[in-house]
Amino acid sequence: MSFDRLNQYRIMWLFVYFDLPTTTKKDRKAYARFRKDIMRDGFSMIQYSIYARHCASRENSEVHKKRVKRILPKKGEVIIFEITDAQFGRMEFYKGQFEGDRPDTPQQLELF
Repeated sequence: MSFDRLNQYRIMWLFVYFDLPTTTKKDRKAYARFRKDIMRDGFSMIQYSIYARHCASRENSEVHKKRVKRILPKKGEVIIFEITDAQFGRMEFYKGQFEGDRPDTPQQLELF
């Protein structure tokens, strides 16, 4: 059995960054449609206007890249790029703390 398909240099992450206008009702509709379409294709929001999707291989990444290109809005800017799983694993995410009261923590659910 070959484990090449699980190689961290073969598994890809596809990112879509976008900056779309929202000044008119038509622009807002195009923005919402683009966002919903990429989410329907399996992208998840990393930050506002930055979405990422895990792809099992470079070939799979190309399929999803083509899908994004087919739904590009007429206005605005969209950046599509891919990185390997190894590169993604070296990313560092930081989140600042919010000032004020923390929300109530739900009780832990215990499963047997």
